[in-house]
Amino acid sequence: MLALMGSLVSLAVGTSFAKSLFPALGAEGTTAYRLVFATLMLMAVFRPWRRKWVWGDALPLGLYGVTLGVMNLLFYSAIKTIPFGVAIAIEFTGPLAVAVWTSKKASDWLWVTLAVVGLALLLPLPGSDAVTALDPMGMFFAFTAGICWALYIVFGQRVALRYGGMATPMGMLAAALVVAPIGVAHAGSALLNPQWLLAGLAVALLSSAIPYALEMFALNHLPKNTFSILLSLEPAVGTLAGWLVLSERLTLLQGLAIAMVMAASMGTAWSAGRAAANRR
Repeated sequence: MLALMGSLVSLAVGTSFAKSLFPALGAEGTTAYRLVFATLMLMAVFRPWRRKWVWGDALPLGLYGVTLGVMNLLFYSAIKTIPFGVAIAIEFTGPLAVAVWTSKKASDWLWVTLAVVGLALLLPLPGSDAVTALDPMGMFFAFTAGICWALYIVFGQRVALRYGGMATPMGMLAAALVVAPIGVAHAGSALLNPQWLLAGLAVALLSSAIPYALEMFALNHLPKNTFSILLSLEPAVGTLAGWLVLSERLTLLQGLAIAMVMAASMGTAWSAGRAAANRR
């Protein structure tokens, strides 16, 4: 449990720090840094060149990697204009949708309703303060990142069964190949600045390498439903990091919306755990 909480904190701090690079590199350049450096780290650890690869591996790994890359780019584009915790809550609708879609329990629609009501609270209401209203484009980016997260789960399960741990570095490589040209086109020569290179390395370490290692450790020592329930705390951790690192403030309604999405995610994970226990 401590390892998983450490993963959430590292990811939140790393992403909050990444947002501070947007004025110099944009969301595109920062995403490119994260994926390229994370790919190099994972390649060094897993050494996928030891395995024999064929052209038939390109499609499943490519779908997995492209989805991963686009998801990261969309999420970073979202937090450029909306608070970090809110963006995570909106993005969480992706895995929530996958969990409900694969469930056969009618009661799970209760959690869907809770999430939908929570998301509705984030929409600007007639007569609401324009200063506290969320940017529609940022919300759109977060929602589409959630769709990519749902696809990432589907594609990820397939490649994990087929390639095991080797799927991660190869998928990250495909993600980097897709996003890096976009980052270069946007940030240009600023990406070669030593100051930003070191910052990008820190982003990749905090946002990818450390969380991935801690999550793998946690997965090996926690039941899946417990892992999923604790993972649902990510929007709260992201909100706290956004407040401490970026001085982001939320309205009462936005905080309530995040809490409702978190409750829906926890409820879905709890329901799935009970269903698995009953099958056994």
